[in-house]
Amino acid sequence: MPNLSRRTALRLTAGMALGAALPLAGCGREDDAAAASGAKKVDASPATGTVNVWAAQGDADVLGTVVKPFKSANPDLVVKTTLIPNAEYYTKLQAAIAAGKGPDVAQFFPESQAQFLDSSTLRPVPDGLVDPGSFFKSLWDAGVVDDVAYTVPWYAYTYALVYRSDLAKKAGVQAPTTWAGMEPFLKALQGAGAAHALGADIGWDIFNGQDVAMYAWQAGGSLVTSAGKWNLNTPQMVDALDYNASFFTAGTADTSGPTFLDAQPYFVSGKTASMITGPWVIGQLDTAAKKNGWTASHVATAPLPAGASSSVSFSAGGTWGVLADSGNTDAAWKLVRHLAKPSTQVAQYKAYGSLPAVISAWDDPAIKGQPLLAAFFTQLKNTRAFPQVSTWQQVATRLGKEVEAVAKGKQTAAKAAANIQAYAESVGTGTQ
Repeated sequence: MPNLSRRTALRLTAGMALGAALPLAGCGREDDAAAASGAKKVDASPATGTVNVWAAQGDADVLGTVVKPFKSANPDLVVKTTLIPNAEYYTKLQAAIAAGKGPDVAQFFPESQAQFLDSSTLRPVPDGLVDPGSFFKSLWDAGVVDDVAYTVPWYAYTYALVYRSDLAKKAGVQAPTTWAGMEPFLKALQGAGAAHALGADIGWDIFNGQDVAMYAWQAGGSLVTSAGKWNLNTPQMVDALDYNASFFTAGTADTSGPTFLDAQPYFVSGKTASMITGPWVIGQLDTAAKKNGWTASHVATAPLPAGASSSVSFSAGGTWGVLADSGNTDAAWKLVRHLAKPSTQVAQYKAYGSLPAVISAWDDPAIKGQPLLAAFFTQLKNTRAFPQVSTWQQVATRLGKEVEAVAKGKQTAAKAAANIQAYAESVGTGTQ
C-alpha cells in the first residue's frame, strides 16, 4: 500500500470552514425525492462530449490510469481531470459551485460531505445506476438524505487495531476483544519491552474528536437524536472520554507523543507497540523499518475492542457526485458507474492502494491475499457514518479539544461532555 496518511485528510479540516455555507434548496426534501424517482435511467450507449472531473490530490492521482479502459470504450468522450491540494479542495469546490462554474463530477468524502447533500448542489443518483447493496452499508448511507442518494462510494477506510505481533507473542497475549481487555493487553506489551504500548497523538484536533465519537458509539451512545438534535452530554460520551483518557492515566500511552508523523518510527523502534489507525499504515512500516518484510514478521491487525454496546468503527473514504448544473450528466454518470465497478476498484487498489468500497472487490486475490487487511474488511462491515450535519466538522474539532483536557487530567469527562453539548448547540446543525 502507498504512503497514505491520516493528515492527508486535511481535506476534513477544509470542510470545517464550510459549516452551513452552502444554501439549501428551497424546494425541500419531498421535491428531492420526486427528482430521484424521476431521474432518467443511464443506458449502456457510449458516452460522448466532455466531462470535467475535480478531485483532491491523493487517491485521485492515478485516475488517468484507472479510467483508461473507460476512455477506450468511449472514444468520443473527453475526460478532463483537475487535481486540487487536499487542504484547498472543499474551499475551491464550494466557490466554484457558488459561481456556477463547478465540474460535472466531483469527489467527496463520506465523513465530511453532509453540506453538499442537497438537490441544489448534487443530482440524485439515477435509479439502477449501481446496486446500493454492493457497497459497505455505512458508506452508501453517508450519501443518502431522506431516501435520496446523492453520492456513489469509491474507496473505503476505517480504523482497526494494529499491533506488534512479536511483542504480543513474547507476552503470551492475543488482541483484546473488549474495552476491559485493552489495558491488560497494553500492559503486557509494555512488559514485553515496549516503552509505551499505545501510540496516540493527544494534540487536540478533529481526528481525536472522531476517535472519541467512535468510542461513544461503542458505549451505546448516539451523536444526534432521531429528531436531529445534538446528543453529546450523555453517560455514553462520558464513558468514551474516560476510556480514551484511561490509556494516558494508566501509563500505557504518553501525553507527550508520538506526534502523528512520529507514529511509525515509534512503532518500529518499540517506543510504542500498537495503534488504533487506518489501513494506510500497513504500507508505511517497511519503509520506517528500512527493511522489506519487516511488517509481515512483526505486525498483526484486529478489529476494535467492543465497549458496552459494540465494536463499531466509523466509515470514511471517497465518493463521487454529479453536480446539479452539470452540462453532460449522461456521460458524467457513466463515468461514475465505471468507477464503481468491482474491477475498476481493484485497479484503483493496485495503482494506489485505495481499498474498495464495493464488497465483492475484496475477493480479488490482490486484496484477499493481504492478511493484514482482513481485520479492516471485518471492521468495515461494522461501521457507521458520521452525522449528516454540516457543522459536524466544527463539533468534532471542539470535541478533540475536550478530549485533550480530559486525557491530561485538566477536566472531568462529565464536564467535557457538558461543554461539547453546549458548543454543539451554539453552532447548531446547519439545518433550518
